[in-house]
This record gives sequence, C-alpha cells and structure tokens, in this order.
Amino acid sequence: MIIIPEQAKIFVCISSVDFRNGIDGLCSLCKGELKENPMSGAIFVFKNKGRIALKILYYDGEAFWLLMRRLSRGKLKWWPSSNTPSCSLQAKELQALILGGNLGNAEFTDDWKKLLR
Repeated sequence: MIIIPEQAKIFVCISSVDFRNGIDGLCSLCKGELKENPMSGAIFVFKNKGRIALKILYYDGEAFWLLMRRLSRGKLKWWPSSNTPSCSLQAKELQALILGGNLGNAEFTDDWKKLLR
C-alpha cells in the first residue's frame, strides 16, 4: 500500500489521457492543460479512456515517480466531473480511489476504509 501524506496537494485530470504518455508527456499535460507545475511536489492523477487504469505522477525533489495501477477486472467506479480541467482530492479520497472505491456518494470520515464498501 502507498501512504499518501495528509497534507499532499493532489490534482486529478478530469479528461482521459493517452496512456502511451510517459513522464515527459504527462508533465506537458500538467503544464499545458492543468496549468500546474509538475515539479511542485504535488501528486497528479490520470485515468485512461477505458477507466481500467490510473497513472500517478509525482516529483520528490530529485526525480519523477510514475506509478500505474491497472485493474484486472471491472472499471473505476468513480471519477470526478467538472467544467475545469482538474480538481483536487484529499489524501484519503485518493487512497480509496486507488483501491477501487466508489467516492460518488461517500461521506468522508476519518476512516477512509469505509469508502471501499
């Protein structure tokens, strides 16, 4: 399990992304579409068109991390919608999203594991 610091800034790209993009392509999306600095230390989250995979881009001050999670069955149950290119999430919301939780109707409590039901 990946531990996400509670104070982390997390940006979720609303639109689907071509997952042939690697670090450089996703950095370009952060700068161009999301209007955010990919080297800011924020966590950037992307989904593919089929909603079966996530990519997470993070710069730790020395190097980029690119994490990918592909579901072996099913699709992501929830993804934010907005008129803006991105939205922000809390750390516990991202943790639940990574684990396949449905955040759509969730009331967020200190126990993020409840979001997985």
